[in-house]
Amino acid sequence: MNKLGMLFFTLAAVACMGQKEYTSPAGYDLSHPSTLELPAVLDEISGISFAAESDTVYAIQDERGVVFHFKPGDKRLIAAKFAKKGDYEDVSLFNDQLVVLRSDGSLYLFPVAETNQEEAAQVKEWKKILPEGEYEALYADPETHEMVVLCKQCAADKKTGKVTGYVLQWANDSLFIKNNITLDASAFSKGSSGYKGAFKPSAIARNPRSGQWYILSSVNKMLAVADKNWQITETHTLRPSLFSQPEGMAFDKEGNLFISNERGGAGNATLLRFERKL
Repeated sequence: MNKLGMLFFTLAAVACMGQKEYTSPAGYDLSHPSTLELPAVLDEISGISFAAESDTVYAIQDERGVVFHFKPGDKRLIAAKFAKKGDYEDVSLFNDQLVVLRSDGSLYLFPVAETNQEEAAQVKEWKKILPEGEYEALYADPETHEMVVLCKQCAADKKTGKVTGYVLQWANDSLFIKNNITLDASAFSKGSSGYKGAFKPSAIARNPRSGQWYILSSVNKMLAVADKNWQITETHTLRPSLFSQPEGMAFDKEGNLFISNERGGAGNATLLRFERKL
């Protein structure tokens, strides 16, 4: 091989070595979503959830105390105010109630039926019910009446490579912390999965088919999968061209995976749908 040929071979090899590998959890293809552009009012979409027996999406954005709901593809968007302006990060349906998480660990609970009004009237608020920290990921379980909240940034996790979570119990019209959970992200926070530094969850959802926990991180551009005992079993690096700022995640009743992106650059906020293959 002449010198010019050797140069081209070397450059091609270096380029291949620099390419990231984008994988997907079983049953989904994270490289080929159906994409829905969202209206400007949802540019800062920060959390999504699905009604249990319908295709209605409930969404919040992180600047206003307003919950929106719509059906993908339907231009009609219904909004209901539930609180004053604030940094609201996630939303989850909880039987006939809707739960919203504020970044400081405060939780808001109100009837789903009131999302058809201009303003929810029966709002229960638990101010900073969680220890001091920053929170973005919430999941409410309608069967156990439990809620799971993960730290994005909490003092207890600093320099440990771990993520603390809290399980809250809803009973007798009250809410309290039941126990703590810990996600050990240290194994892949050392660069093995394409990033360095702390793992910072932005959303959490449970796969209705497998029971696995899906944990999304916008900062790390990563999707982690954990088993029922909160052991992380796999991680998937997200393609930046599709996941500009992934902040919301949910499964619909059929097990299809949805991830929402806040507006990035000159584009619109998007809702990505990944069809369940298995």
